[in-house]
Amino acid sequence: MTLQNKNVLITGATGGLGSAFAKHYLEKNNNICILGRDKQKLQNLHSELKNNNKHGNTIHVTHCDLSKPNVVEPTVNKIKKHFGNIDVLINCAGVFPVNNLENTSLLEFTECINVNLIAPFVLTREFCKEMKEKKWGRVINIASSSAYAGGPMTSTYCASKHALLGLSRSLYKELKSDNVRVFCVSPGTIQTNMGKDVEKLGQLYDTFMTADEVVKYVYYVTSFDNNMISEEIRLNRLHIQ
Repeated sequence: MTLQNKNVLITGATGGLGSAFAKHYLEKNNNICILGRDKQKLQNLHSELKNNNKHGNTIHVTHCDLSKPNVVEPTVNKIKKHFGNIDVLINCAGVFPVNNLENTSLLEFTECINVNLIAPFVLTREFCKEMKEKKWGRVINIASSSAYAGGPMTSTYCASKHALLGLSRSLYKELKSDNVRVFCVSPGTIQTNMGKDVEKLGQLYDTFMTADEVVKYVYYVTSFDNNMISEEIRLNRLHIQ
């Protein structure tokens, strides 16, 4: 019952993993705020969620381009005004640039850092204030197996996920005394549109994990509410080829 009747914010909600999070947390009787930068995809997801809203929960739509840091704080204020304070923050939005070093522009690098690192930092900073006051909260940062490794053509992405892991490790220690639990989830490749980009690097798409199984695992692991916590969660596919 721990993760029911909560206000849950999911960034990158229109992606394969983000939409799976939205559907699962709604099914588990939570109010959902879905955030993304594609208005049409947000509306499509909103319609799908409304049709499956068996508990009558609130479903709120927020449009925001997280690659532009100056719009994140105003978006936080809008969410607090129209949806409420956040109990569970799922930083799922991410970009995956594939490029060699010589052809990676500063703009491409900066936009990746903005989405994959700066946005989770700002959102956590702003929403954890009420979590600390209530002495309860969850921050779930979706990193990657690339947070623990490096690879050719993905230096920008790997750098952003290494940084997100470091941020999560620090915030885990800083916020736990207020019962605000910070989790860093680092999945391997998943069967999503981003996963199709990974396949171009020589991996076999059929061996990837599914978004649904990742979400169910994360929901379960983060639901414990006593003295045990999994501060870092690494998920990998069974057959790596």
